[in-house]
Amino acid sequence: MKTLATVLGALAMATFVSACGPDMKQIDDASNKAEASATRAEAAANAAEQSANQADAAAKQAESAAAGAEDAVRRANDAVSRLEAAFSTSVKK
Repeated sequence: MKTLATVLGALAMATFVSACGPDMKQIDDASNKAEASATRAEAAANAAEQSANQADAAAKQAESAAAGAEDAVRRANDAVSRLEAAFSTSVKK
């Protein structure tokens, strides 16, 4: 009786292990796929962050160039105003 119980127990364990075997493989495969996806997502996030930093630097550079252009326009307008004033004064004389 004890031997029969041991054999049935061993058979039950073997059946349980073999039944769980494919499921464990699927779980391992799914885990590996999830890990690979997480790695790709992290790489994409890093690339996006680098792109954002480059865009921020480009925006700052463009803002600086725009400020310089505005200053140049202001100086050009001042020069035109002085030239018009000088011309107006010389025509009146």
